Formats: sequence, C-alpha cells, structure tokens
Amino acid sequence: MQSPLPVRDGVNATRLRLPNEGPWSTAMDYMMHRWGHIDPQGIEDRFDAGEIVGEGGVRLDRATKLQDHTFIWYYRSLPPETRIPVELNILYQDEHLLVVDKPHFLPTTPGGTYIQESALVRLRNQLDLPDLIPMHRLDRMTAGILLLSTNPETRGKYQVLFEKRQVQKEYECVSAAEPAAGYPAVDFPVVVRNRMTKSRSYLLAEVIEGEPNAETRIDLIRTFDGGASAAALAHRGAARRAVYRLEPHSGKTHQLRVHMASLGLGIANDAFYPDLLDKAPDDYSKPLQLLARGIRFVDPISGKPVEYRSQLELSEAAQTQP
Repeated sequence: MQSPLPVRDGVNATRLRLPNEGPWSTAMDYMMHRWGHIDPQGIEDRFDAGEIVGEGGVRLDRATKLQDHTFIWYYRSLPPETRIPVELNILYQDEHLLVVDKPHFLPTTPGGTYIQESALVRLRNQLDLPDLIPMHRLDRMTAGILLLSTNPETRGKYQVLFEKRQVQKEYECVSAAEPAAGYPAVDFPVVVRNRMTKSRSYLLAEVIEGEPNAETRIDLIRTFDGGASAAALAHRGAARRAVYRLEPHSGKTHQLRVHMASLGLGIANDAFYPDLLDKAPDDYSKPLQLLARGIRFVDPISGKPVEYRSQLELSEAAQTQP
C-alpha cells in the first residue's frame, strides 16, 4: 500500500493498522495505549501538527474516531545513533540501478537499533534518492555487492529476476582448510542440499528433516598459512585456512553460514555458527569473513548480460594475497 507521506531524512513513514473495535474511542486513544508510556506529549504534538494521516493523506486530529480509518501513517521519533565507522563505495549508477559495495557491520535496511545507520538510509540521504529500494539483502555482518533500484517505473522488471531466480550470486569466505574433528573430509567442489528453517531460539537457522529448500555449491579457491584468526579456528581442528567460493541456488537466512558449518568449516569470526557465542559489542577488527563477490544477470532493460564485482577483499585472505 502506497504511503501518502514522503520519505523524510531517508526513512519511510511508519504504517499502523487500527483495530476495528476496542475500548478506545479515538485513534489517539489507541496510540496512547500502544506508546503513551514512551512519549505521550510527542503523540499529542503529532496529532496537533497534522503529521498523522490516513489514506489519501487525510489528516487526523485528537478527536478522529477509531473507526474512521483502517491504516494511518506517521513519522517515528528517531533516537540518536552512533555512526558505524565504515563507508559505502558506489560501483555503478544509472537511471535504473545503483550498485554498491556494502561494508561489514552496516545493515542493508533500517531496523531495530539501526535506522540512519543502514545502507539504504545513508544512500537515500547521500544521493538524494528517496525512492531508492534494495533489490535483495545482505546480512549486517556480510560485505559485498548490493543492488538497489533507483527508478520505481522499472523496479518490477528487476524484481522479477530475483523472484524467478534468474540472478546468479557468488560469494567468498575464509574458513579452516580442513574440517573440524569429527567431520569427514570434503571432496571439492561439493553441493550442500538440505531443508532449513528459522529456529525458535535467537533467530538462528537450523537444518531439519524434509524436502530440501536450500542449495549451495562450494569450491576451494586456495589455502594459506594461519594469521589473525588461526587461534580462533584451531579449536575446530585446523589452523591452516582457505578461501572458498560459494554459489547459492536459494536464498534462505544464514544459508551460507549454516552450509559451511555443516561441513565442519564454520566461517571465520562467525558468532552464530557452528557455536552461538555470547553477544558482545562489534569488534571492527574481526569482521565475519564472508563477502558477496559478484552478481550477474541479463539486464531486463538492455537485454544484455551484466556482471558486477566487489572491489573489497576479506581481511584474513588479503593478508596473504600472492
């Protein structure tokens, strides 16, 4: 549903569905019930200023009855955020697409404690592109190629490519060169297929019995002697490390991290898999060693094959480049 309020400071207005009935006579009563304990004066001020609207941009006031609207929109009060000390690099831009290198630690879209400090909001403000929308998503801890649509009129043509899996993605990661103790040796290249689902605990993904819904082709690129993460990998049975190429043929949450861990080759600096570590502040010197290296597809506008490649390097691997 199209928001009647424009993007402000790079952030979309929030949509709220009002209940059909309840002990609240007005829309403001309901909002006070939901958030009055946080900022009651701010809610009143928004209604008085006409900053809360319904469909078509109709302004609500303190007396607007609950039943008058199903959906309303408003701007949230955003808390101050500490800037994440990383930068985005623009690789390509035209009237349809924006391609960037997203760094580790920066989320793709606003959420939770990261609003202004997300790739989308930063880019909207930096480039004055309020209609900018990501075509896919990278985990906050994953770096690399991120494709965004700059043009609402052609956006659907690119979205169809992702929906029909006509986009090929390539990742790289660093892990141990040999599987951890208790895991069999791996003959590369290998294809991992299984059924993944979200766990009920801590938003982790897990493998369950059933028809496979996740597939990744994994190949060994090169091995090298240990360095900064050698000690961290030693408990998994090997200090010698390797760079791997990962080609996912599905897009489940944490798929690559789970599939590598299932081989006894958990990705270096992964705080989730194979073992969930205690939550700790971000350590910018130890990013997850996972990089979205490239993306390729047939451009639906030009009809020509295109490929975009990340200019970033995984820190553990870059130290040993020949």
